[in-house]
Amino acid sequence: MEVKQRNKIQSCLSKPAFASLLRYHQFHPFLCAADFKNTASFYGSDKFDLPYGIRASATHFRLALSKLQNCDLFDDFDKMNNGPVLGHEEEVGRRTTFRLFYPESVFSDPNHNDPNTTVILTAFKPLDLKWLWELLTGGKINPNGFWKEPALNLIYKPYQIRILDPYITRMAAYELLHFPKVFPKNEKPKHPTTGIIAITLAFHICHEVHLAGFKYNFSDLKSPLHYYGNATMSLMSENEYHNVTAEQLFLKDIIEKKFVTDLTRE
Repeated sequence: MEVKQRNKIQSCLSKPAFASLLRYHQFHPFLCAADFKNTASFYGSDKFDLPYGIRASATHFRLALSKLQNCDLFDDFDKMNNGPVLGHEEEVGRRTTFRLFYPESVFSDPNHNDPNTTVILTAFKPLDLKWLWELLTGGKINPNGFWKEPALNLIYKPYQIRILDPYITRMAAYELLHFPKVFPKNEKPKHPTTGIIAITLAFHICHEVHLAGFKYNFSDLKSPLHYYGNATMSLMSENEYHNVTAEQLFLKDIIEKKFVTDLTRE
């Protein structure tokens, strides 16, 4: 397994099964204020706009990063979407090391806060970064421009928060899901789901990846979409911003090649 040593990653002697998918196996996934410009240039993120790069949003990235306390992979305490753990421990366990979020999905109920969880902002638009900066500086949140009302308070402390490097999302879109660089004008651009982004992140920081809950049952559109809440499969089938077919083919491929272990029960 990969182990922590002063914010560095030491790999096992044997490469993980999914190593062939990675261009930069020891890529650091979280943006840092200190080397923000150099990192963006080295990995080509300065050539893409959000959600796959920092071009045209560099100021927003810098402001948000200036309010975070660190960008380490693990915090000293070292003790994924908006899926709750509280009340669902039998299905999803009790420990969450990393949780991906965006303004419309982040928890705002203090009952869901775990001080040992590192939460990772996955920015899809400049407003996401402005939202984080406003919350960290005590500013007023303007809900306009979000697809639903974003959280108006933050239950996490600055030491828990990271910002995901857009390279991770870009790799998920272009290299794993094989999305086109340009979509037809009559078609909405597709973006990876946070689940696929989380898998891509895991490929960069883990030696083994186990999956659970990634299968969509479109034969019954009234069946549950998540293990929590009342959302049904019909919502995902109507979503214009995700290519579920591409994601299912990708998941099928990495499971058949044993790049990951599928824990989902039929």
